[in-house]
Amino acid sequence: MKTTLLLLASASALLTPGAAFAQAESVAVPTLSTEPPGAAADAAPAQDDATTADITVTGSRLASRGYSQPTPTTTVNRDDIEKLSQPNLFQAIRLLPALQGSSGRQTRGNSTSSGQQGLSSFALRGLGELRTLTLLDGQRVTPANFIGVPDISQFPQLLVERVDVVTGGASASYGSDAVGGVVNFVTNKRFTGVRANLQTGITTYGDDPNLTAQVAWGGSSKDGRLHVQVSGEYSYEGGTPAGDFGVSGGVNRRDWYNAPAFLGRSNAATVDGLPRYTLINRAQPLQYAKFGLITSGPLQGTAFGPGGVPYQFAYGSGGRPLGNGQVTGCFNPFCVGGDLSAQIGESPSLASRLERGVGYGRVGFDVSDGMEVFATATLARVLSRNFPNRGAERIGLTVQCDNAFLPAAVRDGCAANGITSFQFGTVTGQFADPITVRTRRDQQRYVLGVDGKVAIAGTEWRVNAYGAHGVSTIAVDVSNISLQPHFNAAIDAVTASDGSIVCRSAVARAAGCVPFNAFGDVTNSAAAYAFVMPENGPRQRSRQEQNVASFNLTGEPFSTWAGPVAIAFGVEGREEIYRTVADPYGNGASAATPNSALYPADPLLNTTIGNNWYAGNYKAGRGRYGVKEAYAEINVPILDSDVLGEANVNGAIRVTDYTTSGTVEAWKIGGVWKTPLDGFRLRAVTSRDVRAPNLSELFAAQIVTNSTVLYRGNVINIQNRVAGNTGLRPEIGRSTEIGFVYAEPSWLPGFAVSVDYYDIKISDAIISLGAQQIVDLCEQGAQDQCAATLLESPTPGANYVQVTAFNAASIRTKGFDIEASYRFPLSGIGLPGRVTLRGLATHVIELVTTSNVVGSIPIDTAGVNSGTTPDWKGLLTQSWDTDRFSLSLTERFISDGVYSNEWIECRTSCPVSTNNNPTVDDNSMPGAFYVDLGGSYNLTSEVSAFFRVDNLLDKDPVAAPSTGVSPGVNSLLYDVLGRTFRLGVRANF
Repeated sequence: MKTTLLLLASASALLTPGAAFAQAESVAVPTLSTEPPGAAADAAPAQDDATTADITVTGSRLASRGYSQPTPTTTVNRDDIEKLSQPNLFQAIRLLPALQGSSGRQTRGNSTSSGQQGLSSFALRGLGELRTLTLLDGQRVTPANFIGVPDISQFPQLLVERVDVVTGGASASYGSDAVGGVVNFVTNKRFTGVRANLQTGITTYGDDPNLTAQVAWGGSSKDGRLHVQVSGEYSYEGGTPAGDFGVSGGVNRRDWYNAPAFLGRSNAATVDGLPRYTLINRAQPLQYAKFGLITSGPLQGTAFGPGGVPYQFAYGSGGRPLGNGQVTGCFNPFCVGGDLSAQIGESPSLASRLERGVGYGRVGFDVSDGMEVFATATLARVLSRNFPNRGAERIGLTVQCDNAFLPAAVRDGCAANGITSFQFGTVTGQFADPITVRTRRDQQRYVLGVDGKVAIAGTEWRVNAYGAHGVSTIAVDVSNISLQPHFNAAIDAVTASDGSIVCRSAVARAAGCVPFNAFGDVTNSAAAYAFVMPENGPRQRSRQEQNVASFNLTGEPFSTWAGPVAIAFGVEGREEIYRTVADPYGNGASAATPNSALYPADPLLNTTIGNNWYAGNYKAGRGRYGVKEAYAEINVPILDSDVLGEANVNGAIRVTDYTTSGTVEAWKIGGVWKTPLDGFRLRAVTSRDVRAPNLSELFAAQIVTNSTVLYRGNVINIQNRVAGNTGLRPEIGRSTEIGFVYAEPSWLPGFAVSVDYYDIKISDAIISLGAQQIVDLCEQGAQDQCAATLLESPTPGANYVQVTAFNAASIRTKGFDIEASYRFPLSGIGLPGRVTLRGLATHVIELVTTSNVVGSIPIDTAGVNSGTTPDWKGLLTQSWDTDRFSLSLTERFISDGVYSNEWIECRTSCPVSTNNNPTVDDNSMPGAFYVDLGGSYNLTSEVSAFFRVDNLLDKDPVAAPSTGVSPGVNSLLYDVLGRTFRLGVRANF
């Protein structure tokens, strides 16, 4: 690739031109250079129109020359993107160290109810996706989900020339959501020629096959006044299959899963000086077996095997059942070892299958010299599929001793012990097929605008105005999942007078109930499966609509003694609308979600609140809000001296009015000093940033999922109920960054280093406590949290925890970013080409969330490797580039960490554990170091072949245990797929 973005900082030299992950300074540059200074010519000829133009890097709205922006910005250019050779651009950008917590197809494989499966979205600074603003050509993109974030998979990617990542608050320039920063995808709007890419790949385990095909064409006519670009792309990533029950040796021979967990006990028990939590492997759930287990009473420990034959369950830890639900040597919910056939931790998808197709077109016409009218259209479809788990855990079921499916030995045991019922748990191993979630996201987005220069009162002004209309439709369908009331009715079977087996309940029989044998590895009829697991499962249909109108004006109307003063101002209006409907079994029957032929009325189901499915109880809802805002930004040169250097001050202010939460202001002020020292610059910026509550937080209808919490030493099944709050206020952020750049000193050409310290504080933060946190606070006496729970209901399935967002919290994070690079030719040792060495790293000093809830303490998640923000996250690259070939080596690393900063590690003589500071025997979670290898070879001047091997050493992910059954890995930080091979060809004509 011959076209390289030349990022100039005032009169200073280029900061490692064209190198991987170039560090920009939000600089407006005057030219688009095809030959960076000192760079060897690339083999492929340029096909892009390299006409002189002002280019705005994302840290500012200003498009001007002769100054530097104070906000640090990292730029990934097209050459960088090609070297990473990822099937989805999202996967390349998320490697940057400042991007922490970004989600993709490997992060929600065990989710049924979130509606976010397969969604690719960025998060900066560990502050979450909602506090990161993602743009396309500086424009907001229609959300792909009502949480308000776009799906990067729906972006046109082949025409992307660079991606700017602003690692600091930018609300004054770009509005709400830019508290953590901005990620802006910039396309080539003057591309001419043909560009194509074809690549394929697979893991070393023979799964997740992938194919990507992309082609783009650009041309001009009418004496160069008409510009047309179109692109089409298709990619398929096959994902991984569902794992099996038990600890089976791993998905496709991945042998790292060993059922890790924390074996827990009550705080009161820790007066013995031993820790509350013990890290274990081969965790055995003691409340169910694969095909059923009696869990209390005199028959506790009786399990059911092939043909329904009862046998004595082999508890781990040498445990013996006590008849009261407890097992010696075990702490609810786990034993260690024993019969692990009921473990479902390895069954979820490690990566969802993802299929994407995107069509994009842009037409621009120069109505005059320097003024273009343009229109763009994007059509995108993204399909995903994941397997959340096999079977369905059910604990605490009451089974009557006269159940027709019980073996005679169990009935006799009931009679001998004088009982008429017992407690029962199962993971429903009779369900052969895993739960399957299929999601479809379609987007149509159209933009009409003008961009160019006009003369006003003797000053040349840059005008950019556009209107955008976008619609996203989302469909979620779940299959192989059971209706809880149907299952409960079907397993409660009795023998009728004619000797047949029927459902006990007359109401259930009238509703078509077919008995289901849940006791053992037995065969049930197709009719029984159809009743328990209907063909039409949970369903959700959503529509997101976004309308935007924006006008921006930039110019240099006057000068100071040090240079021209740049001014930008503008106005923007935006409307966000969403509506979602769901099936009546999950939502409850209502005017919005009525019963139908697919979901007929059923007397067994709860028609008021729904929640009848085992999981995936989607809810109907709707909401809208409007935004009106105006901003102004100015850059003032204050110093231009041969003795003292050059300096400029930059400031911006934005006033925003939300129809839901009123008026709020954002601002920033900063400056850059190019000191007299050769290549040395200082920069600093402070800002007030905002994030308004989005549609999800304001208007989300209640979503109910099944979960468990530990309450008074016992694991309790609950409904986790999540709903919106229309009384939310905007979050307010304060961001401060101070740093230096030492670039291209005369004594060492090609060298650059930058260090930036950041400190971000967020007040009125919108957070939702987790269900376990709410239960813990209730146990400590927080009555407002107790009011959101029901934990001791005698009715099975009635316990719940209500989770609602509120403005009570504060968040503070601070740390620093380091980038260093050195680029040099090899001609001195008689070799062709040049070598580029580069390293980027982010150190998180703290990330503290204070909920301000009675009984809670501040939680610091910096260095918590079970979360999103390790102490250190780094990316190192070494590349050798010649006219004929390129080789690159990449190292990705995260530092060692802990499971929780609030836990106290001890093995003996431990203090008494508390909910805020529990004790644990091992609080160390190792980091990871991955090596990737890639290369390309120019077959002709237009065509090149390339390869890439990620995770070259096939390093296994580190165990990430929890207090419940889980996949046991943290895919937000660790590679869960293993070694991956890719190869392909590119063409540029």
